[in-house]
Amino acid sequence: MRSLFATIPMLVCLALAPALLAGGKKEPKIQISFHLETEATGNPKMIFPQRVAGQIRYFNRMPEISSKDIASYAPFPSSAEESYGAVFTLKDHVRNRLAAITNANQGRWVIAQINGRVVDGFIIDKQVDDGRVVVWKGISLADFTIFDEEMPRTGEEKKRKK
Repeated sequence: MRSLFATIPMLVCLALAPALLAGGKKEPKIQISFHLETEATGNPKMIFPQRVAGQIRYFNRMPEISSKDIASYAPFPSSAEESYGAVFTLKDHVRNRLAAITNANQGRWVIAQINGRVVDGFIIDKQVDDGRVVVWKGISLADFTIFDEEMPRTGEEKKRKK
C-alpha cells in the first residue's frame, strides 16, 4: 500500500513534465517555414523529398526561416485560382541571415510550408537584402484568419493576439 502512495506523486510529476518544460507558452496555431534545397546524399533523417517543377528535389527538414522570424505580413490575391499570396517581412536580426543564405545558395530552390503543407516554391536568383520573402500562391483565407491572431499585418504596430 505504501508503494502505491509513493508512486502516485511520481506519476503525477511525469504527466506534468511536458507542461512544466514548456514554461506556460502556448504552441502557435500556425507554423510557417521556408526550407532550402540540399543534396540527395544528405542524412536521410535530416532531409525530405518533394516534387518541385516536375522533379524530385531534396530539402532540409530544419527550416532556414520560420514563424518566429517573421515580423509582419501583407496578403494579396494570387493569380492561381482561389488562392492568395503574402509578403512576409522578417525581423531585423534575421535580415542579414536571409542575405547570407540567398547569396550563398543562388540557383537552389526554397519551398514554403504552412503547418507542414507545401504551398509554394521559388528559385533563389539573387541576394535578398530587404528582409522580405514572398509566397506567391497557395495560402487560403482560413490561413489568413489564423495569421491575424498570431502576427500583425505590415503597417500595424502590435500583434492582434490577446
